[in-house]
Amino acid sequence: MANKREGNIQLDEETSSSVDEGNPSIMQFCCSSNHTITLIQKVIAEIIGTYFLVFAGCGAVVVNKIYGSVTFPGICITWGLIVMVMCYSLGHISGGHFNPAVTITWTLFRRISIKEAPLYIFAQLLGSTLASGTLSLMFDITPKTYFGTVPSGSNGQSLVVEIIISFLLMFVVSAVSTDDRAVNDMGGVAVGMTIMLNLFIAGPVSGASMNPARSIGPALVKHIYKGLWIYIVGPIVGAIAGAIAYNFLRSIEKSPTESPLRNIIVV
Repeated sequence: MANKREGNIQLDEETSSSVDEGNPSIMQFCCSSNHTITLIQKVIAEIIGTYFLVFAGCGAVVVNKIYGSVTFPGICITWGLIVMVMCYSLGHISGGHFNPAVTITWTLFRRISIKEAPLYIFAQLLGSTLASGTLSLMFDITPKTYFGTVPSGSNGQSLVVEIIISFLLMFVVSAVSTDDRAVNDMGGVAVGMTIMLNLFIAGPVSGASMNPARSIGPALVKHIYKGLWIYIVGPIVGAIAGAIAYNFLRSIEKSPTESPLRNIIVV
């Protein structure tokens, strides 16, 4: 009797093993690799980070246009603060890009794999679109209260401004995220302050996007596409140029303890 019971147990184990090998469950498929789990976490972090980035920053724009209680300096400070908050909340998970221009730049510099880049960009666009949809449901958005970015002057002026401020942003990001000689724990503050300064300077001219996702999301939700190409081309060109410039200035010899890429958020 004991032998028969042992034989049944062995048969059950072999059957279970063969089923697992031949027909893996969805959970086994999704969680079979640590890399897969990490990538899922990164994508979710990019969605959440971009969502709150646009929700807070563009929300300040909407509230100011409707109620007039935030003021232009308040909008600039809000963008800087939300950058800092997202940096220290999610930067250690995904690197905190929240910006397709940054993702494209880091892909060119091989700091993010080409397989991950499309997922990052999709997550950023999704987060921005969801946040824009939320704001549209919360407030009565008219052409006068539109929270997206449109050129105030000529397209040429806005394009040049977007390239310059995106250059500065990526220049700072490259310094604090790739160079051990630069600030470390205060990197999020440095990037947040750069965003705030750029908004003070370029906000009245182009809206100071620096981020294609920040401009594409509101445009898709409200169907306003005036000058949208500026906010795609400008930030990408400026970000790539800024990274090239800082990498040129860096010392050729790297520190033995230098990390490949610190976690940093970019708006």
